[in-house]
This record gives sequence, C-alpha cells and structure tokens, in this order.
Amino acid sequence: MAWNSERGPRIAFLGTGAQGASIGADFALAGLDVTFIEQWPDHVNAIRENGITVNLPSRTINARVPALHLCQVAEIREPFDVVFLVVKAYDTKWACQLIEPVLAEDGFVVGLQNGMTHEDIASVVGRERTIGAVIEIASNMFTPGVTNRQNDPETSWFAMGALDPAVQHRVEAVADLLRHSGTVEVTDDIRSAKWMKLVVNAAELIPSAIVDLPLADAARAPGMLDVMRVAGYEAMHAALADGATIVPIIGMPPVTTNDPDRYVDQIFEEVLKTFSQADTLTTSLQDWRKGRKAEIQEVNGFVVETLRRFGRPAPLNARVVEMALDIEAGRLAAHPSNAAPLIETLRETRATI
Repeated sequence: MAWNSERGPRIAFLGTGAQGASIGADFALAGLDVTFIEQWPDHVNAIRENGITVNLPSRTINARVPALHLCQVAEIREPFDVVFLVVKAYDTKWACQLIEPVLAEDGFVVGLQNGMTHEDIASVVGRERTIGAVIEIASNMFTPGVTNRQNDPETSWFAMGALDPAVQHRVEAVADLLRHSGTVEVTDDIRSAKWMKLVVNAAELIPSAIVDLPLADAARAPGMLDVMRVAGYEAMHAALADGATIVPIIGMPPVTTNDPDRYVDQIFEEVLKTFSQADTLTTSLQDWRKGRKAEIQEVNGFVVETLRRFGRPAPLNARVVEMALDIEAGRLAAHPSNAAPLIETLRETRATI
C-alpha cells in the first residue's frame, strides 16, 4: 500500500452529514490527513468558518477540517488513498463516478452506508478498490456545521471486508483508521454482514418513520413491535435465499440459535438497548422531516425484490414500501394512525401461513 510513510494516508469523507461528519471529526482530532467533500453549501460554509462540532453523550468536540463542495472535486490534484463514502444508498453510483478520478490506483472506497451498496461501488471503481462496511451509530443533523451523535466511540460499531479476496489482507490497515471512531471488526464475509444489517434496517427504519415516531416509541406502540419483527423476518428469509450466512454483527456474540427469526429478535433487541436513545429518530424519519426521500427501495424494496426472484412473497415489506412511497408522493402523511394498516397486513399474512 503506497501511503506516505510519514504523513499517512490521504483520506476523504464523501458525504458529511450526521454520520460522516462525526466520524470524520474523530479522524481530524487524531491528526489524520482528512478532507470533507459535501453537497450542502451551508454546511460547507459553516465548517469552513467554525469547524465541525459534534455533540456526543459525554462531551462536545470541535475539529477544523478542510471542506470542499462537490463542484471542487475537479480541482483536486493529489489522489486520495481512502475515501469513506457516507451518502444515501441511492446516491452511491454517481458519488463513486465523481470521486473515481481522484482515487489512487491502489486506493479504496469504503461504503459506510445502509443497503447492499458494495456492488454499486465496485461497478464504478472496481472490486479490487472496494471495501464493504457496516455502520451502527445513531446520530442526527439539522443545523449546518453541527451533528448530534448519540453513541460515543465506545458504543459505536463497524464491520469491514474487501470484495476481492486478493486485497483482504489490506483491510486491517483501513480498519485501524476507523478505530479512531469505534470498534471495528474485519470479516471475510462482508456480504453476509451487510445482509444482517439490512435485516434490522428493514425492521426499524421505514416502519418507525411511517408512524412518525422515535424508534423506541414505535417499538412500544401497540402492535408495532410485531410488525417490525416480521419485516425483519422477511428480510432474513431474503438474505438466506440469496446465499447469505447468519453472522453476528454490532458486537453480538457468535450465533447460538438455529432459528433465523429468533436471531432477528436478538439483533433488534440489541439495537434498541445499545444503539438508540429515547429520542432517536431513524435516518428515514429524519429524511422525511427534511423533505428528502428515504432509502425505501434500497432496504425494504430490496427485500421484496430478492424474495420475488425466488418466487416468494414479502407481504409486510411490500406494504411498508407501498405506504412509504405514498408518503413521499404526498398521498399519505406519516402519522401514528398508520400503524393500523400495517397491523392489518400482519394479520392477513399470518392468516395465510
């Protein structure tokens, strides 16, 4: 790996919203050579003027970081050794096309994202330059230059793995960079690890956003915990049909159950216990409250399409997708009353089993 032996790797964070900015701040305070690349002009200006401020549960930190707007990528002359991609799953391909000309020949793009984005990254930069990753941090951002991260590094968790086995031995050096921001596990089966994260995302992200509640409140609402779990069960069945293996994520112990649905319950319980607070809004609900679209097709829609390929239905995830698209189209408002049709779909699903 041709990193500068004295300076270390040249690093970029492409996408510096709530997650990317908080992790990038840890890198900057550790003395790493890091650059932010961002599409929100007010955010870029705020970072340039005041640095990036991260409110953590135990403290507030501030870091000075060079910040570029997307339009300035064309001005970059020295390539990056590692690019952490922290954009929405649906923005993956164009973001990779933007950054590929300034990625070192032996550099990596690390997809710190929801969804199965590793294949989209590889389709642009090549499998030998792609590292898949899983991220488990709760955070939010509503003010330019300020992110609120609800997990200190001690309770932040990541997994990483190369798509090309020939470069897997290089992943540990990249993992060491990310360890400035949390626990990092290196895996030879990142595809399965990403499927396991998609399983829990299918259960929590859009379902809680549809009822317009923080994650913990959504899980406590009458009937919603069962809805969320069954969305996760369908996602697990899709993962297994697609050839994934049940593997432990988010710091959980090795799998000891042969019941895939029970393991979904365990993952979901761990997320609620360790990785969310009383006021934690999922990224999907944050997106809607900002007037942006959420990762609907990339998570719940991916479950529906995967099971469809194997001739199997995913009725609850299909209902979630339908209602979420109606919300984004303005035909439906996110509201706690939306629990009723989700619960009815669950009843209908169970009646046909």
